[in-house]
Amino acid sequence: MKKLFILPLSIVLCLSTSSLAQGLNLKNIKSMATKASTKATAAATSATTGSKSSSLTQDEAASGLKSALTEGSKKASTNLNKTDGYFKDNAVKILLPTEAQPIVKNIRMIPGGQKMEDDAILRMNRAAEDAAITAADIFINAITRMTIVDAINILYGSNDAATVYLKKNTYNELKLAFQPKIATSLNKKIVGNISAAQSWTVLMTANNNVARTIPGQMAGMKKVNTDLAEYVTEKALDGLFVKIAEVELDIRKNTTARVNDILKKVFGQLDLRK
Repeated sequence: MKKLFILPLSIVLCLSTSSLAQGLNLKNIKSMATKASTKATAAATSATTGSKSSSLTQDEAASGLKSALTEGSKKASTNLNKTDGYFKDNAVKILLPTEAQPIVKNIRMIPGGQKMEDDAILRMNRAAEDAAITAADIFINAITRMTIVDAINILYGSNDAATVYLKKNTYNELKLAFQPKIATSLNKKIVGNISAAQSWTVLMTANNNVARTIPGQMAGMKKVNTDLAEYVTEKALDGLFVKIAEVELDIRKNTTARVNDILKKVFGQLDLRK
């Protein structure tokens, strides 16, 4: 009787032990699989994160472009605002218009005529230098209004894409800001209690009267803007955008011109695309 009891019990124990072993093995297998899956997921996440960290988000790209524009516009306006900012820089120096050269040649022939021309050129450039400081705030306002789409298009555009954008979106406002300051400077009384603007108006009106005649036309004379402030303003703005274009190209091409981390990251990524 006891043997009959022991035999079934031993069989039960063996079966139980076998089932337990299988259960333990299954748990181990599941545990190993879970750990492997976790490691794979972590590796994939790490790889994805690493990929994102080395690429640019749209916000970063836009921020970098806006930073470049801010730096460039401040640098251009500050440098031109200095004494001789226009006058001693041949790339932007404001000269008398070529259309006025026939009458200017006649002025040079009279005593003191060359000095009159030199003084006029100096005063035009000084007026432009005085006005240049007003540009920075106008540029920054335009940059602030720029959309992410605008910024991305400019960033991946031509080497002067930012300059073209700023000129399109600020020119009229800049002209309104520059011209009164330039006019004030040019209307200051100088020799004989006459201002540079008054002298210009008299001379260019005479030039235009002759230019309308047949002899004047045969001589190749052309009409000239009699508003000196308007002429100087247009030339001053031309020079301003020349300088912004120079700064933009420098930032795009020269790593040492990237003065902060976002510029280094954004334009560094652009370098890798080339």
